[in-house]
Amino acid sequence: MTDDTPISYEAAALGTPVLSSAGTQIGTLEHVLQVPELDVFDGIVITTGAGLRFIDADHVQQFTRSHITCGIDDSQAAQLPPPQGAPVYHVDALADSGQNLHDVVGRLFRRPHWVREDDQS
Repeated sequence: MTDDTPISYEAAALGTPVLSSAGTQIGTLEHVLQVPELDVFDGIVITTGAGLRFIDADHVQQFTRSHITCGIDDSQAAQLPPPQGAPVYHVDALADSGQNLHDVVGRLFRRPHWVREDDQS
């Protein structure tokens, strides 16, 4: 069951399915690009089978609890550019969850394991 209740871009959850104008899933939400000080929405970065891709705010039609709808068709979705700009890093909370010495030392010193976004593909 899908929930078509509209939400703000600020409430969009990581992993939300992103749909083309035809209703085809073209990827999942990786992150929202915004300028919080100005309350400006700039676009979204999605994870696809071909890697990370950028969708400009002009092509994003609606955020709902269950999906994000875009105004691009499937052929345009295949031509989306990769995001540009400074890299984004995420902490990988499960990185040191194993039993080898590297993981034990990582837990001992509470070392965060940062993963560069474009290294995940």
